[in-house]
Amino acid sequence: MFLQKNKIVLTYAAGVLFLAAAVVLGVSLGSVSIPFLTSAEILIRKLFQLQIPASIDTTYVNIIIDIRFPRVLLAVLVGASLAIAGAAFQGLLQNPLADPYTLGVSSGSALGAVAVLFLGWNIPVIGSFTLPIISICTGFLTLFGLLTFVRLIEKKLTTETIILAGIIVSSFLGSVISLMIALTGDELRQIISWLMGSVAMRGWDYFWLQLPFFFFGVLLLMANRKELNALVFGEETAMTLGVNTNIRRIIILAGASLLTGSAVAVSGTIGFVGLVIPHLVRLVQGPDHRHLLPVSILAGGGFLVLTDLAARTIIAPTELPIGVITAIIGAPVFGLLLFHQRKKK
Repeated sequence: MFLQKNKIVLTYAAGVLFLAAAVVLGVSLGSVSIPFLTSAEILIRKLFQLQIPASIDTTYVNIIIDIRFPRVLLAVLVGASLAIAGAAFQGLLQNPLADPYTLGVSSGSALGAVAVLFLGWNIPVIGSFTLPIISICTGFLTLFGLLTFVRLIEKKLTTETIILAGIIVSSFLGSVISLMIALTGDELRQIISWLMGSVAMRGWDYFWLQLPFFFFGVLLLMANRKELNALVFGEETAMTLGVNTNIRRIIILAGASLLTGSAVAVSGTIGFVGLVIPHLVRLVQGPDHRHLLPVSILAGGGFLVLTDLAARTIIAPTELPIGVITAIIGAPVFGLLLFHQRKKK
């Protein structure tokens, strides 16, 4: 028991250090390189509302606070959202291949965003936030439609039916998106760029937009982490432990979908984060969702910050889409994980 507690504490400490190091690297490196210690001092002083010494170049302060820091924080939110949502989906559906895109929620969010770009919508009241808000709404409509469809098939929301329905919905919405891309003209580059995923040129506004959705989604999942542990062993076992499986499943699906939809809304589609990160954390931390979920937040946030850093520095000054980098890294890593798991059996 003592060794187990020490392992848990060490894992959390490693996660926090990893995230902090990723944030410092993210704000330090770029077209203008800033010393790591200087970046850390600026962040700490800004965090605690302390005066920044005159010895620190004001250009460094402006670059970090106005340009890089909001981008890095948005990457943290997006990566953390996708990672914890992936961990929840994998536990709920008892499927290691499940991720935030399994239920078609991301496809629904992407469809809303593509529709805004394709039709040139701009709602007067919300202005520049038309795209993310429409994207979040279509993601929720997709989840509602999916659950309604599953209810028509069977009263009991079984895992197998949810996965199959998600594949159907995702495939259909993907074809609609492809149709819009085929019909588009001048907006083609903008749509393709958005679909590949990026946190560039988003700023503080997008960070504050996603933050409440992030907190609410995480709250829903963390409140049901014990129920997730029970659901891993199957519906019948969970019911014998007093878990109302239908209600808990809907709450977990809503929380994970809220996180996925808001992440897609502000950054576009970024794959493999919700698939690979929970697997890696599970190897280190174990399958207990009481710790798997929060550690996935730390690991997912740090991973996407480093991925975004690679995307904007590998062939600088040109930026690569984050989705391309995550796929290049994530696909081989997930392949190795799957290979080792199958070899053990």
